[in-house]
Amino acid sequence: QVQIVESGGGLVQPGGSLTLSCAASGFAVDHYAIGWFRQAPGKEREGVACISSVSNGDGSTDYQESVKGRFNISRDNAKNTVFLQMNNVNSEDTGVYVCAAAWERLCRGASWDHAAWGQGTQVTVSL
Repeated sequence: QVQIVESGGGLVQPGGSLTLSCAASGFAVDHYAIGWFRQAPGKEREGVACISSVSNGDGSTDYQESVKGRFNISRDNAKNTVFLQMNNVNSEDTGVYVCAAAWERLCRGASWDHAAWGQGTQVTVSL
């Protein structure tokens, strides 16, 4: 059974850091492109970062322009978990962060229509 569980969200001050975890079961995170998305109140869901498969792809990473240089996506195959390290956060980073597995190897060009999604974890950036 495929399952994705996010954790690590919470309240963080502007300029602070937070690490989100995406723990998967029922499949190997190393075999597929794994993406982090977020949805702020009143806004549409947007892609934040993605990491391609290493075993079947090139292991490349992609980031939304607004988080480049601040966020880092990584994978721990032994734990079957993908992480999103968030640094120097600001109020625009507030939202529900959701992890998804696209049943494709590479992030670029991946379709998320039939992806497996987690329930999400709330990140709030505030004083």
